[in-house]
Amino acid sequence: MAKEVTKRSENYSQWYDNLVVKADLAERSAVRGCMVIKPYGYAIWEKMQHILDTMFKETGHQNAYFPLFIPKSFLSREAEHVEGFAKECAVVTHHRLMANPDGPGVVVDPSAKLEEELVVRPTSETIIWNTYKNWVTSWRDLPILCNQWANVVRWEMRTRLFLRTAEFLWQEGHTAHATSEEAVAEATRMVNVYADFARNYMAMPVVVGHKSPNERFAGALDTLTIEAMMQDGKALQAGTSHFLGQNFAKAFDVQFTNKEGRQEYVWATSWGVSTRLMGALIMAHGDDNGLVLPPALAPIQVVMVPIYKSQEERSAILGKMDELKKELEAHGHTVKIDDRDTLRPGFKFAEWELKGVPVRIAIGPRDMENGTVELARRDTLEKTSAPQEGLGRRIEELLDEIQRNIYAKALKFRDEHIIKVDTWEDFKEKIEQGGFLLCHWDGTTETEERIKEETKATIRCIPIDTAVCEEEGKCIYSGKPSGRRVLFARSY
Repeated sequence: MAKEVTKRSENYSQWYDNLVVKADLAERSAVRGCMVIKPYGYAIWEKMQHILDTMFKETGHQNAYFPLFIPKSFLSREAEHVEGFAKECAVVTHHRLMANPDGPGVVVDPSAKLEEELVVRPTSETIIWNTYKNWVTSWRDLPILCNQWANVVRWEMRTRLFLRTAEFLWQEGHTAHATSEEAVAEATRMVNVYADFARNYMAMPVVVGHKSPNERFAGALDTLTIEAMMQDGKALQAGTSHFLGQNFAKAFDVQFTNKEGRQEYVWATSWGVSTRLMGALIMAHGDDNGLVLPPALAPIQVVMVPIYKSQEERSAILGKMDELKKELEAHGHTVKIDDRDTLRPGFKFAEWELKGVPVRIAIGPRDMENGTVELARRDTLEKTSAPQEGLGRRIEELLDEIQRNIYAKALKFRDEHIIKVDTWEDFKEKIEQGGFLLCHWDGTTETEERIKEETKATIRCIPIDTAVCEEEGKCIYSGKPSGRRVLFARSY
């Protein structure tokens, strides 16, 4: 059957790969490590993009666009930054091809070598701060609050659709401020925007916290993150916000005259989320029947399937569905009537379950007689009968209920899998079972690296709004004193 996917309990990784492809979200492309995002998958991304873009603009940010190509010399200006991305950079060396003199096809024209090689954008701090130098002269020019929607290239060796690809889509905010306090406040504000989006639109509970120094973004003084738990107990970093200090301003000589007439370097932030959120959406809520989409992000919130035996019944039912569709759309819902005459209703039901449509409405001859519809909700697979009259209000209430229920289910799962661990032996046992482990850590990179080497677990964050646990204790690995617990997990 078309909707069949590997069960999560049998092979979670294979289940994920099956679901991405069979639900028509994406497929692998001819270019190694890259993907084609198909129309249904892109429609979900568009909704994410639209909501986030609105949230950014409500906080005063404006969209801009910066070049895809970055002079290689720019990356070398900030040592930690270039070290962090050097192994993932794709580099353009020539600008022209020519006919192959030794046979068919084309080859690089050796006379078209670039004077300076160009890096295909892995992230945009360097090109943007080189630009900001031209935009800033005085404190009156600050703050700069820019965001760009773009693609980036990071030459990953091991790729998975949405989770880790050589090219992916994202947004990256880059802001410039007159004071350190303003920049820190901006980084904090934006990580909370991401948390709000994850919880209220993706129906995905997240832990907000600081990355350990070893896990920070290359070139940042502080990195804030939202960490989500997938159904296999692994963590997924769903968004990050960075306080960059004056590192990039100094690297590109971005100075301003302050109110007292003195020259100062600008303070910076950057923050971003990517199409990795698509992977999070799948793994946080999907089941063995397919996707389970929160209504807030579903491209189709309600699908209608007619059930009939004759063309006369078909015409009557589709006429009624057209009326109901207009009513539902007047309430702001996206509705599709599946009037394909070549597929049986059962096949359609399975297809729309696979694609995660929150509500399915079926109408047959008996429903027409009784003035009812059959409602099926995707989150619980429950079916009920409801009157056709007042259906718009009922669907509105049902979609709100489904959104809340999907979040509540994910929250319950997450909270049941946050576990306090106090000994190294217990840690090694529990990490094999998955989940977030709240543990004491001595604060050293050496201990953090040893734990990672021995268990593949990393510090996901030092929590600040969920699972905060400030208490005296001893590091699970070294036994040295610790003043708070941090969150460990294996991750994607």
